[in-house]
Amino acid sequence: MNVSTLEWAITIGVTMAVLIFDIVIVARRPHEPSIKECSVYLGVYVSMAVAFGVWVMTHHDVAAEGGDFGLQFFAGWLTEYSLSVDNLFIFLIIMASFNVPRKYQQEALLVGIVIAIVFRGIFIALGAVAINQFSWVFYLFGAFLIYTAINLVTDDDHDDDAENAVVRFARKRFTVSEKWDGLKLVVKENGKKAITPMLLVVIALGTTDLLFALDSIPAIYGLTKEPYLVFTANVFALMGLRQLYFLLGDLLKRLIYLSQGLAVLLAFIGVKLVLHALHENELPFVNGGEHVKVPEIPIELSLGVIIGVLSITAVVSLVVSGRRVRAGLTPEGEPLVTDESD
Repeated sequence: MNVSTLEWAITIGVTMAVLIFDIVIVARRPHEPSIKECSVYLGVYVSMAVAFGVWVMTHHDVAAEGGDFGLQFFAGWLTEYSLSVDNLFIFLIIMASFNVPRKYQQEALLVGIVIAIVFRGIFIALGAVAINQFSWVFYLFGAFLIYTAINLVTDDDHDDDAENAVVRFARKRFTVSEKWDGLKLVVKENGKKAITPMLLVVIALGTTDLLFALDSIPAIYGLTKEPYLVFTANVFALMGLRQLYFLLGDLLKRLIYLSQGLAVLLAFIGVKLVLHALHENELPFVNGGEHVKVPEIPIELSLGVIIGVLSITAVVSLVVSGRRVRAGLTPEGEPLVTDESD
C-alpha cells in the first residue's frame, strides 16, 4: 500500500482537528449529552469511517490492481470497535468507582481517548518496525491473542476496583482534593497544591487503555500489515467511543456474552497469525528454517467471521438477558437484590 506523506499529514491533521473541536465543545459546556446528541455524533463518525473505507477501496485497491486494503480496513475497524465496546465496561467501573459527576464524565472520557490515541500510535509504530524486521514476531502475536482469548473465556468478570497500582501510587505520594473542578488536574487548597479526582480518573483511564492496546494492536496486525490502516482503524474506533458510552448505558450490561464472542474473534485472529508465521517461517528450529506449506486465511473470510461472530454474540446476548430480566433476574441470571427496608 503506497501512502503518500500528504495522506498521512491530512489524516493526522483531520484527527487533531476533530479532537480539538471535541475538546472546545465539551470544555465550554460540561454536561451529560442527550441520546439525540450522542446519536448524531456517533452517526457522523460511523459515516466517516464507512466513507473512508470506500475511499480506500476506490483509490488504493484500484492503484494496487485488485488489492483488498478496503476489506482490511473494515475488518480492522470492526474488530477495534468491538474491543472498544468491551472496554466500556471498564470505563463504567472507573466512573462509578471515583463517583465522577455525570456532567464531567465527557471530559474525563475525552482526555482518556486522547491518551489512548497517543499510546496506540506508539504501539502501532513499534509493531510496524517489529514486523518489518522480524517475521517471527507473528508467532508471538498469535500466541498472545490465543492466551488472551482463553483468559476471556475463563474469567469474563470485570474487576470492580478501578484503583490500579499507578493510581494507588499517586494517592500515596500526593495530596488529593475531594473537589471536582472540570478538567483542572491540580488545585490549591489551604495554600498547598493538591491533585484533583479528575487526575486520578485520567490516570486510571490512560493506564487501563495501555493494557487494552496490548490486545488490540496485535489483533489488528493479524488482519492488515499496513500501519496506515492500523492507525486509521484505531482512530475511527476511538472517535465514537465517548458517544457510545452514553448511548449504550445500561444496554452494555445486557451484552452478557460479549467477552465470549471477543474470545472467539481473538482466537481466530491468533490462529490466522500463527498460520501466516508458519507460511513466512525463517526460524531455523521450525522446518529447518524453510517456509511451511499451510493454508492462509483470506481477508474476505476474516471479515465474514468478524461480522458473523459479532452479530450472533449481540443477538444471543440480548435475547437471553431479556428473558432473564422478564423472569425477575439480572441480565447475568442472578437474583435481583431488593431493598427490604421501609
